[in-house]
Amino acid sequence: MKSLFWISFFVIVYVYILYPVLIYFLSLFYKKPVKIKYLYPRVSVILPVYNEDEHIEEKLNSLLRINYPEARYEILVGSDGSTDRTKEIVETALGRQAKLVLQRIRFFEFKERKGKCAMVNFLVSLATGEILVFTRCRQECDVNALEEIVRNFSDKRVGAVSGALCFKKPENNKARGGLQVYWKYEKFIRKSESRMGSMLGASGALYAIRKELYPGLPNNLILDDVYIPLKIVEKGYRALFDKKSKVYDMGQDNPGEEYWRKTRTLAGNFQLLIYLRELFNPLRGKISWQFFSHKFLRLIAPYLLIAMLVSNYFLINSFTYRVFFALQVVFYALALMGAVWRHKNFLLDVPHMFVVMNTAAVVGLVRFLARKQGVRWEKVG
Repeated sequence: MKSLFWISFFVIVYVYILYPVLIYFLSLFYKKPVKIKYLYPRVSVILPVYNEDEHIEEKLNSLLRINYPEARYEILVGSDGSTDRTKEIVETALGRQAKLVLQRIRFFEFKERKGKCAMVNFLVSLATGEILVFTRCRQECDVNALEEIVRNFSDKRVGAVSGALCFKKPENNKARGGLQVYWKYEKFIRKSESRMGSMLGASGALYAIRKELYPGLPNNLILDDVYIPLKIVEKGYRALFDKKSKVYDMGQDNPGEEYWRKTRTLAGNFQLLIYLRELFNPLRGKISWQFFSHKFLRLIAPYLLIAMLVSNYFLINSFTYRVFFALQVVFYALALMGAVWRHKNFLLDVPHMFVVMNTAAVVGLVRFLARKQGVRWEKVG
């Protein structure tokens, strides 16, 4: 029991504390600077949508406000069998725009749903840009987002770049803070990985690649925003994180919706262990270590947490183990309180989000093994 407890304890500490610290300090000593300058290649913005009548007009307005030479970028919108007013809103919005705008926006529609990957493959096949920029409908792009993300490609070693997902502060200031803390933590790790070489994955809200490196998506793929950058890294190119290329989200104040999103993401991560198994090869160097530490160990962390708690219970005759057990009980009690407390509270929100993420990893594995995690969008709540 002692061995089980301490192995579980040290792996958990390594995954959530030591790895982020190690990657940060290593990135300070082994920096790989990027040769950056502003340039304006032709860009194709890829926007697949499904039942987004609530957000589509605002998203298009956001993309049209971007500071980038108008003749140098196009927007390809693809509706994957939407059953709401998405098509009507897009066509109405285009009808109010000038002729130049009509030339920049192209709308396509699948009458029947084929899935996001099929739609993305289709839109990419029609893209004329040297750089592909992928984005989602719900988030608003910063006016300088395109210019900032594209400038990284002046370095020939760069194959993919992720923008930074930022959360707007709600006016009522009552939104839960756990998600914001999680994303700050993730961005800290991504910046360190990027500085040292390549990050793992990208933010699906905004990322860009060289069109020539687009790998094509399997139709059953769940996470294109991780698969695409890592397939590019496999080819020897860098995948970077750019904090200046910003995209904004209000964040989720609905724990059920955020839990569903995370469950889907983690089911996708299990799928990626198969699709990207080449990255486990230690001969690939630090990217293999990053993939093992940041992706694989995160997925087995829930089982280590359970093993640590259970083994600790059988060791509470010792004072040291009683302290550890008490700390775990307090932590999970705070997480439980965070599930029912409806206002922002850092002390409760962080344990709650930690437990939600790890619970989602367990459910994600079940859904993956049972093949119950669909690859199509589904609206929640």
